[in-house]
Amino acid sequence: MDIYCGNLSFRASSQDIEKLFENYGEVSSARVITDRETGRSRGFAIVVMSNDDEAQQAVDALNGNDFMGRNLVVNEARRKS
Repeated sequence: MDIYCGNLSFRASSQDIEKLFENYGEVSSARVITDRETGRSRGFAIVVMSNDDEAQQAVDALNGNDFMGRNLVVNEARRKS
């Protein structure tokens, strides 16, 4: 399952996000999305977890929680159509 993790601190790295989600299961990848021009974080990440049950536990546990001084918005990622 692909997970959207938004309202991130601009200091959060992909490694920080991976460590956060590893508490709930195996993380296939965690990537903070950056602006192509400036290289700065855009304030959200995409996390891929191989087990859908573990991914849902992470979504339920982390949505609305404080991380680095910001309340996270965590839900299933929806593909742009």
